[in-house]
Amino acid sequence: MAVWSKATPTTSTQLPKHVAESGGLNLLKRVGTAVVLIPIVLILVLRAPVPVLAIVAGIIALLATDEFLKLSQAYDVRPIRKPTYVYIALFFVLLAINPGHDKPLLSTAIMLYGTGFAAVLAPFVFLSIGMRRYVLREAFLAAAVSTTAFTYIALPLGMLVQLREQWAGALFVLYVLLVVWAGDIFAYFVGRSVGRHLMSPRVSPKKTWEGALASVAASVIVGALLFGHARQVSQFFLDLHLIQARDGMFGSQNPTLTPILILSILVNIAAQLGDLVESLIKRGAGVKDSGALLPGHGGMLDRIDALLFAAPVVWFYASWRVLQ
Repeated sequence: MAVWSKATPTTSTQLPKHVAESGGLNLLKRVGTAVVLIPIVLILVLRAPVPVLAIVAGIIALLATDEFLKLSQAYDVRPIRKPTYVYIALFFVLLAINPGHDKPLLSTAIMLYGTGFAAVLAPFVFLSIGMRRYVLREAFLAAAVSTTAFTYIALPLGMLVQLREQWAGALFVLYVLLVVWAGDIFAYFVGRSVGRHLMSPRVSPKKTWEGALASVAASVIVGALLFGHARQVSQFFLDLHLIQARDGMFGSQNPTLTPILILSILVNIAAQLGDLVESLIKRGAGVKDSGALLPGHGGMLDRIDALLFAAPVVWFYASWRVLQ
């Protein structure tokens, strides 16, 4: 993993040639990876059966968890690896065989109680396993890291899977992805071009308030456009046989604009916090990226960090609509 440079950042507007070339190459890799992955993700979200989506989300969760456990080693933690992988894998297997796939109310209720039970059970499981450690002082931190991996990575991705099962689920999953992606893209380019006021230099030296405000604006615009034209978007995907009627919004089902604007702001703030939290973890570990799995993006955790905070916000909103 690449170590953070301790050199003082230059204030000159003229970057060294090798730095500029490296930045350009990284941008090309970033765009290339996105061009390949985004269509795959959209097809999975819109078309794949929920059990398939659960398995894919489980694989992503395991990859991100592996990176997270490796990061924890920089904090002098010897993680509990195999039991953590098994616990998370079992969670997604249960999501895949959830009997309420075609019943939004039942599926949401099962998710609500099931995730609560799994989150409460996790520390007991990992602390009990930690008792087997030869050095007992390792047990508590190792169990804490495993519990955090489950609640920080697995639960939000599980919520995203269950969101797909709710009324207009495909549209809501598409919404959270587009809002997060739009915010991330605008924050990146606006921050690089006109960003001057640093947001959190100790945690993430490149993030600026200008980029953050552009990110919020982009998310709000994309959210408003998507739900403002929800019927047309739903009909478009229905005509392409990418969704079923229950997965979209038609006629009077469209939510009013004000809640969507507020939701988009909250989702964007959550996404930016998710990005900062992962930066905090990496900064404390002394690394730049969580891994090198995705060219131009770093590791899997680097790619989904914002989504891990944003997905629960949308899930709670959609669940409230189902359960009320």
